[in-house]
Amino acid sequence: MKIWVVLLFIPIHMGVVHHKNSPIPHKDVPNVVTLTTYNASVDQCDSTPLVTASGFKIDSLHPGKHRIIAISRDLKKLFKFGQKVKLSNAGRFNGVYYVHDVMNKRFTKKIDVLINYNSHTDKLDNVIIEKL
Repeated sequence: MKIWVVLLFIPIHMGVVHHKNSPIPHKDVPNVVTLTTYNASVDQCDSTPLVTASGFKIDSLHPGKHRIIAISRDLKKLFKFGQKVKLSNAGRFNGVYYVHDVMNKRFTKKIDVLINYNSHTDKLDNVIIEKL
């Protein structure tokens, strides 16, 4: 009789014990990056500036309307081509964008926002990028 009581009690008791070394779930840490802007031009891209790394074709007259970002290669582990992301703490660039391009391998923790040719270029630090 004692054996049954012990066997039934142990599994129940083990489920409610919290060990000091067990990890406590926590909220994901936000991805903080530097934001810069770029134009779809040969001097800022490759020889095919109107086609992104994902194969997306850019409107040559209004490239900014697509709300495209290029990500540094270290961020490719977190974000996939075509993925919708939200930028915050980015001033006039706050909002929803789509990942369609990658940056040169020399950059890390950085994103590039595609803008129209006549738009003012910008650089912002501490921008938060998150998946939607």
